[in-house]
Amino acid sequence: MKYYLGIDIGGTNVKAGVVDENAKLLAHSSVKTESAGGYQSSLENIFKAADTALELSGIDIDKIKSIGVGCPGTMDAAAGVVVYSNNLHWDNVPLGKDIAAKYDKKVYLENDANAAAYGEYIAGAAKGAKNAVVLTLGTGVGAGIIVDGKIYSGSNFAGGEIGHTVIEIDGWECTCGRKGCFEAYASATGLIRMTAEMIKERPKTRLKELAELGGKISARTAFNAAKLGDDDGTEVVKKYIKYLACGIANTINIFQPDVLCIGGGVCNEGDNLLNPLKKEIAKQIYTKNSEKNTEIVMCALANEAGMIGSAMLGRTETGTLGSAILETTGAIGSTIGNTLLGKNKSNEKGATKNEK
Repeated sequence: MKYYLGIDIGGTNVKAGVVDENAKLLAHSSVKTESAGGYQSSLENIFKAADTALELSGIDIDKIKSIGVGCPGTMDAAAGVVVYSNNLHWDNVPLGKDIAAKYDKKVYLENDANAAAYGEYIAGAAKGAKNAVVLTLGTGVGAGIIVDGKIYSGSNFAGGEIGHTVIEIDGWECTCGRKGCFEAYASATGLIRMTAEMIKERPKTRLKELAELGGKISARTAFNAAKLGDDDGTEVVKKYIKYLACGIANTINIFQPDVLCIGGGVCNEGDNLLNPLKKEIAKQIYTKNSEKNTEIVMCALANEAGMIGSAMLGRTETGTLGSAILETTGAIGSTIGNTLLGKNKSNEKGATKNEK
């Protein structure tokens, strides 16, 4: 049996898990990222999460074939460098190299949304699909694209930023600097803003009562109000779903995937979200009259997707689009980049290895 270590780095928590060759998560741990303390502080927490997961699994590091890392931002996978991560406040940090130096293992570095999408493709709701898109509705809107079974990340490692396509010209300002981004409206943050604006406009609404009861406005406030028959809550939910459907329809029109999976905290609403969303999307997609259309489903792996997807980046049976190997020798090291496109073993996405 082969074993892999998957690390999923988020703005709040770092999760690490040991995964076997069948994509089964054997053990995992989670610690605070503490990105405000700087890169080195976060790196120590990454090591702590990884070491704890290994200890809980009972699998020695010598038995780990490779390490996969999902990280928010733009990756230069071949160099083992996080080029830029707005969420973590990192700029050109050698994350892949540092992890390789710590564990003396080949390290695969990937965008966190891509890693989560790969997890759903390997072992979750997109399993068996040839082409898939996975959207995560959280603080922002993450997106991972699978084309012919391989992660698509573009020519500059920044492909798939579906959340930063505009669905409302001159709309709300997004954290990326544009106005009217899909992320600004379809994220949990966007839903909270819509709810807050409704409460401000109609202060006697039941929405305010529910928000005060819960201690704050959350992504669930409007849905909870709608379930109670509140007109204002229902209005917010309908508005949110319309924006979400617009962005998803755009995505389907571009990629026409076999399946599109949605995940994140907002999806805890289940059918209250999915059923009206599907109806709205059906009105907007270009292929509405086609016999075959994209299947829209909820993600299946929840918080495990990033760990499983990251770990499986090194599995020899699978591949990633535009993959490359980078080997480093010594603490600083020399580099050798070998493009793997067109080879049977083109699975090794941006691997880095430290050889002592």
